[in-house]
Amino acid sequence: MSDIATTLRKVVGERNVLTGGAISDDYSHDEALTAHARPPAYVVLPSSTEEVAGIVAAARAHRLPLTARGSGTGLSGACIPREDGVLVSFERMNRILEIDTSNHVAVVQPGVTLDELDKATAEHGFVYPVYPGENSASLGGNVATNAGGLRAVKYGVTRHQVLGLTAVLGTGEVIRTGGRFVKATSGYDLTQLIIGSEGTLALATEAILKLYPRPDHATTLLAPFSTLDEITAVVPKIVGSGVAPLIVEYIDFVSMNGILANAGLDLGIPQTIKETALAYLVVVLEDRRADRLEENVEEMATLVAEQGALDVYVLPPQAGIQLIHARERAFWAAKAAGANDIIDMVVPRAAIPEYMAKVNDLAKVSGSFITGCGHVGDGNVHLSVFQADPGKRSALIRSIFESGMALGGAISGEHGIGTEKKPYYAELEQPPKLELMRRIKAAFDPDNILNPGTIFD
Repeated sequence: MSDIATTLRKVVGERNVLTGGAISDDYSHDEALTAHARPPAYVVLPSSTEEVAGIVAAARAHRLPLTARGSGTGLSGACIPREDGVLVSFERMNRILEIDTSNHVAVVQPGVTLDELDKATAEHGFVYPVYPGENSASLGGNVATNAGGLRAVKYGVTRHQVLGLTAVLGTGEVIRTGGRFVKATSGYDLTQLIIGSEGTLALATEAILKLYPRPDHATTLLAPFSTLDEITAVVPKIVGSGVAPLIVEYIDFVSMNGILANAGLDLGIPQTIKETALAYLVVVLEDRRADRLEENVEEMATLVAEQGALDVYVLPPQAGIQLIHARERAFWAAKAAGANDIIDMVVPRAAIPEYMAKVNDLAKVSGSFITGCGHVGDGNVHLSVFQADPGKRSALIRSIFESGMALGGAISGEHGIGTEKKPYYAELEQPPKLELMRRIKAAFDPDNILNPGTIFD
């Protein structure tokens, strides 16, 4: 072990290799509710692509498992290291290398947080539009998990915003994919292969990100409905209206109460409405011109009211911001309430009512309690599962995944498979797809040192 530590220190410097008691507990876990913390044998803090390549080469020479870590805000266990392995923390690689206003791109290192990038782009009148709900999350982690969030209905997810990468393969070789352009048909799209691979194919050390003009004005509409079916019926009309909403969310009444209580927020909803509404629709519209936004808000409010909303509230600006922030923190509200697990399955949005009906049936049969909210505009449903018995909970979650996949869905919409969904993924996914993924991994990482045991064994 001393030889390995000496080798790593030659790569990154004496003070940037941590062992033993110098490794804090924070490096041993992410935010997955069901995962077990594991401290690594080594924590290494590189400052450049060349140093990352040197770390990977050293790990390969010693056959050491290697796990990449950004801010540790993931929810699937994907950045929990092996006890005999190396954790590569990108906290020192946290520079915004360039804001290119001519090509509308930012070039960033993986340790840059969403909050840091948002502040930097705002100074130039631009925005990077992926907000997965935790602004302390790193761009490297977002790339690894293909992070999404509330704004995906308008802008898509991380893979739609990354134009190119610099990445280190499991061999220690460095590749550069894509570039400052939006189209290319020059061979396989390696950028897209690496995005969402959860650190199993390569370690991204730079990313070229698309930027958009930052709208100056936004308005939040809140519409209570008596059933979820009514909400899912109105969503296609909202998405197809031509208004291009920034956010289209549903929140069930239990989750709404928890979210508002956790945030200490009172939106002034009358008690009679609270007693009748079983679900709430949240729509956010944005525009660079206030007059155009006002017209769109009026059109959207009329559309929603005509589709059976119990009422439509145009929230004051600050209240709207607070509601969206509270919704983005829904995980923490669920965690505080004692949720045993979080599911982020995605189904075709028209299938949400059938999916949720099946979820409710499964919850009753298993004696479990499930609440939910989700990105109803893109079919990504987030469920908080309250079932303390591990065996019952595992059987319930498997049945929920199986039911959603039968409707054309996928196990994870944005949190990833990691280690925590791996057993379900192995059992329910098509074997030829899993085998193809293993062959792809072998090409990128022939010695299987990059995050082994994540996604599949």
